[in-house]
Amino acid sequence: MGETLGLIVVIVLIVFSLFLALLSRYKKCPSDKIMVIYGRVGKNKDGSTRSAKCIHGGAAFVVPVIQSYRFLDLTPISIQVDLTNALSKQNIRIDVPSRFTVGISTEQGIMQNAAERLLGLKLSEIQELSKDIIFGQLRLIIATMDIEEINTDRDKFLEAVSRNVETELKKIGLRLINVNVTDISDESGYITALGKEAAAKAINDAKKSVAEKERDGSIGEANAKMDERIQVSRSESEAIEGENQAQMAISMSNAALREKNAEALRIAVTAEKIQAAKAAEESYEAERLAELARSSKEKATLEADVIVRAEIKKRELELAAEAEAEQIRRKAKGEADAIYARMEAEARGAREVLSKQAEGLAEVVNAAGGDPNAALKLLIADKLEALMTIQVEAIKNIKIDKVTVWDSGAGTDGKTSTANFLSGMMRSVPPLEEVFALAGMSLPEILGKKAEEEPKAEEVHAEIVSE
Repeated sequence: MGETLGLIVVIVLIVFSLFLALLSRYKKCPSDKIMVIYGRVGKNKDGSTRSAKCIHGGAAFVVPVIQSYRFLDLTPISIQVDLTNALSKQNIRIDVPSRFTVGISTEQGIMQNAAERLLGLKLSEIQELSKDIIFGQLRLIIATMDIEEINTDRDKFLEAVSRNVETELKKIGLRLINVNVTDISDESGYITALGKEAAAKAINDAKKSVAEKERDGSIGEANAKMDERIQVSRSESEAIEGENQAQMAISMSNAALREKNAEALRIAVTAEKIQAAKAAEESYEAERLAELARSSKEKATLEADVIVRAEIKKRELELAAEAEAEQIRRKAKGEADAIYARMEAEARGAREVLSKQAEGLAEVVNAAGGDPNAALKLLIADKLEALMTIQVEAIKNIKIDKVTVWDSGAGTDGKTSTANFLSGMMRSVPPLEEVFALAGMSLPEILGKKAEEEPKAEEVHAEIVSE
């Protein structure tokens, strides 16, 4: 009975320990962190294996052995970005010091990117990674905007920065919280010139307004005094008609006073005009400086465009020349290869013909029992008919329209002069004996022996007329 009770107690303790161990694997996620469970966490909807499961708020059970977990801190990260020498759309380099505040996003999908790319990185490493992305996007945005847009329309600039930077930060799991651009300056002084131009314009407008108001006040005051003096003089004239001398003295005094007032008014108007001229001169100087800055900018832009177009045109001509040279080289190589192949084929054909002829001659010599003379006789006997045909063809096509012969009837060896004439014409064709002699050979005896020289025939008077 005691052993059974002890066994039950042991089993209860084991079960309770397992329960505590399993309970310790149930992890709660704080509100300022993201819990990333990695290991075997299941599959995505498309059937691929999930790399991690992200939980923001709440709790989850981490399976022992096959799963583990870590936390990503959601504390905002402040990054100081001192961008210098950024090239604007006008090819003017500007400095844009700014501060960006970023943090790990809790949006589904983007939070997964943070788990895959930022888990295990230190805060300084995350800051450097974010700074590199921000630097690149800032330079890209500044290159598409004019300095006037960046300096005056600050909302548009910040909106473009926020949109582009946040798009790139989402790829690594971050989101943009705030952007603060402290100041914008340039090394050429263009922004300072724009500020001076605006300040000079505002000062000139204020001075002009003050001068106009002072002028209106002086004119109104003078008119009021004049009316007052006229009324007083009229009243005094009507009341004290007998005091003409005194009134004359008063009138002269008033005239002198008016003269002094007019002189003072002239001096005041002159001073106002001088101040207005100085203000206009300063305004013109500011406008001149602004125009010089604009002309410098336009000149730099035109030079850059001309240089770029010239480089592009030069490169196009070089590529065209290289392509044409390559085409000519390939064409020449193809023609050379074709000529070589044709000549090689002709040589092989000639060699085959000569080889076959040599084999045939060798067989003829063998057929003649190895006797070259007998072989030559066989070849000549085979070509005799063709040789005779050539002899006949030599005079066959001679056209004689009319032949007039005066024959005395006398001759030698029973031949008339006419017969001797025709026989001589046949002899004018080169005989076989001479043809063989020209070739360095002698006529075989099978074709006959050379006849003895016949006696010279008597002269025959003949006239051949051809048309």
